[in-house]
Amino acid sequence: MRSILKKWSRLSLVKQIIAGLIIGIILAVSIPEAAKPVVIFGSLFVGALKAIAPVLVLFLVMSAIAQHKSGHQTNMKSIMVLYLLGTFLAGLIAVIVSFIFPVSLTLAESAKGVTPPGGVVEVLKSLLLNVVDNPVNAIVNANYIGILAWAVILGLALRNAADSTKTMIANVSDAVSKMVSWVIMFAPLGIMGLVFDSITSNGIDALLSYGKLLAVLIGCMVFVALVVNPMLVFVVIRQNPYPLVFKCLKESGITAFFTRSSASNIPVNMRLCENLGLSKDSYSVSIPLGATINMAGAAVTISVLTLAAVHTLGIQVDLPTAILLSIVSAICACGASGVAGGSLLLIPLACSLFGIPADIAMQVVGVGFIIGVLQDSFETALNSSTDVLFTAAAEFKEWRKEGKKLDIHKAA
Repeated sequence: MRSILKKWSRLSLVKQIIAGLIIGIILAVSIPEAAKPVVIFGSLFVGALKAIAPVLVLFLVMSAIAQHKSGHQTNMKSIMVLYLLGTFLAGLIAVIVSFIFPVSLTLAESAKGVTPPGGVVEVLKSLLLNVVDNPVNAIVNANYIGILAWAVILGLALRNAADSTKTMIANVSDAVSKMVSWVIMFAPLGIMGLVFDSITSNGIDALLSYGKLLAVLIGCMVFVALVVNPMLVFVVIRQNPYPLVFKCLKESGITAFFTRSSASNIPVNMRLCENLGLSKDSYSVSIPLGATINMAGAAVTISVLTLAAVHTLGIQVDLPTAILLSIVSAICACGASGVAGGSLLLIPLACSLFGIPADIAMQVVGVGFIIGVLQDSFETALNSSTDVLFTAAAEFKEWRKEGKKLDIHKAA
C-alpha cells in the first residue's frame, strides 16, 4: 500500500484527476447503488473550496495592494480589456452561429421558484449593491464583487501601515494559500464523487431531445476556447498561444467543468497562476474579478437560448438588433452569478429585447435547467480557464516589452 501511495504522489495533479474521473465513470456505470457513498467526496471537495475561497480572495487582494510599490506594473488595464472584449466576442459568435444553425425548442415547463431580473438597470443595480455589501456578509454569502471591493479598500488603507502589520497580513495570506493547496490535493477524490453523482442523477436520456441545441451551445464555446481566445492572445503576445491555451484548459477547465462554479475554481486558478510564474500583485486581483465579470460562456448561453426562443416563435431579427443582443448578452453575462446556473436567469432579460413574454422566457429557462448538466459544465470550464489565460497573456506582453525572453512552451 505504501508503494502504491508513493507512486500515486509522483503523478501530476492532472493525471490524478483523470484517474479519478475514469474511476467515477466506471463506478457509475457498473455498480451505481453499491458505490453511492462516493458522492460525499464530491460534496466535501466543492464545499471545502467554497468555504476557503472567500477568505483566500480577501487576504490575497488585501495583502497584494497593501504591499504594492508605486510604479510597479499590475497589468490590470490590459486584463480588463481582454475580459470585456472576450465576453463581447463570445456573444457575437453565438449570435452568428445561431443564425447559421437556427434552433427551435420544444418549450419545457416554466422554471419554478426562480425570479429573473427585470432589466439591465436591475442587473447593474444589483452589482453596485454587492460592491457596498457588509464585508462580513459578503464573505458569508461568497459575494466576490463585495469581497474584492472591501479587500481593495482595506489594502489601500493599509498602504502606510507598519511593516510588521503588512508582514502579519502576508503571513495570513500565505497560510490560507497553504490551506487551499491541501484542499486541492483531494481534487481527484472530489472529481470522482462529482462525476459519479452527475451520471447517476441525470443520465443522458433527458438531454437527447435537445441534441441540436446542445450542439450549437457547446460548439460555440469550443470555438471561442480554441479559435477566438487564441487569436486574442496571439495579438497580445505575438507567439503561438496554443501551449498556454491547452494548459489553462487542462489544469483549470477540467476542475471547473465538474465543480460548475467559477467561484469555487478561484483557488485552482490562483495555484495555476503561481505555477506559471505570474505576479501575485496581478493575479490576486484579476482572478476573483474574472470570476465575476469574465463570462464568455454565459454570453454564449444567453445569446443562443434567446435566439432559439426567437426562432421558435418565428420572430424576424434584423442585423442591428442582433448586434444589440451581443452587447446586452455581454453586459448580462458580467452580472451573472459565479455559481452553477447563474446565467440562465438572465435569459428573460435578453428575451425582452424581442418582446417575448415573461412566461415564454421562463419556459426557455426551464429548457436551460434540463440541459444544464452539460451546458453549465462547458460554460464554467470556458469562463474559468479564460481568467488565467488572459491574466497570463497580459503579463507575458509586459515581459516582451521589457525584453525578457518568453518561452511560452516552457512557461506552459
